[in-house]
Amino acid sequence: MNHPVDLRSDTVTQPTPAMRRAIAQAEVGDDVFGDDPTVLRLEARVAGILGKEAALFVPSGTMANQLAVRVHTQPGDEILVEAQAHLYYYEAGAPAALSGVMCRCLPGQRGVFTAADIEAALRPADVHFPPTRLVCVENTHNRGGGKVWPLERLREVVACARRHGLALHLDGARLWNASVASGVPERDYAALFDTVSVCFSKGLGAPVGSALAGPRDLIERARRFRKMFGGGMRQAGILAAGALFALEHHRERLAEDHARARRLAEVLSELPGAAIDPASVETNLVYFRVTRQPAGEAVAALETGGVRLLASGPDTLRAVPNLNVSTADFARALEVFRRVLGS
Repeated sequence: MNHPVDLRSDTVTQPTPAMRRAIAQAEVGDDVFGDDPTVLRLEARVAGILGKEAALFVPSGTMANQLAVRVHTQPGDEILVEAQAHLYYYEAGAPAALSGVMCRCLPGQRGVFTAADIEAALRPADVHFPPTRLVCVENTHNRGGGKVWPLERLREVVACARRHGLALHLDGARLWNASVASGVPERDYAALFDTVSVCFSKGLGAPVGSALAGPRDLIERARRFRKMFGGGMRQAGILAAGALFALEHHRERLAEDHARARRLAEVLSELPGAAIDPASVETNLVYFRVTRQPAGEAVAALETGGVRLLASGPDTLRAVPNLNVSTADFARALEVFRRVLGS
């Protein structure tokens, strides 16, 4: 019997045999003491790719983002973040709980906002208001359908933030995808920001891990907060080895996921039971509407056919081609979509 084709997320990827060998052979130490050699190699490599002084290996993207919020702010501050951003939408109220800050949500188009949006959100200097300290950007934007920020728009937003003395953090969980899709090196995006988070356990296929990169003093401050938040790890080289392997071997192949996402969007656009503009698919995330049944029913029907998806709204589904989907799997998935949404 065929295994289900799992398109729920790029987080469902499992280590390849070569990655498992790298993990099994990892040289380890004690990362809290700062002497795990594999973690140190990973952190140096990430800092080099992003053009930053230092990087810190952490268990998750949520922790990386929340460490950034913590190092840039004090309790009672306010941060500016797009209304659908992962940092605000999917991180369990952590800015308030862990850093004691308020989120001021900016309106965005598929996650992209403007310098004018920042200007409109800034509060006057007044004891009644929390001081604004930080602007956060997500690239690519998850709930924006894998939208890649245009570089010029990004520069305009950054210039506005700098004029007002605001710090800048980039949630780059899928920055690897943005770079592959746009041709803009990761370090060129990262150069605009004080801190950058990146993830290894999504499209790159590592089992665990993210990193926060930035100036050395901020990363050392983040290291203390990592311990405070419960993210201090011991023989973490076992995890870092998978992340390092993914970083060196799986970045370029993200183009395959993007091509399959575009092909899926083209097929869906031809089916009467689905609605999507194929031009909206820029990377590996495919958000589409179902037009003849509620999203939950469509998910159940597709899973019965052998394809696993997530509902992201009452009539919206998300499909994410990923490392573990073979050419044969993808062809089979397209046939299931045609059968379920085409009849």
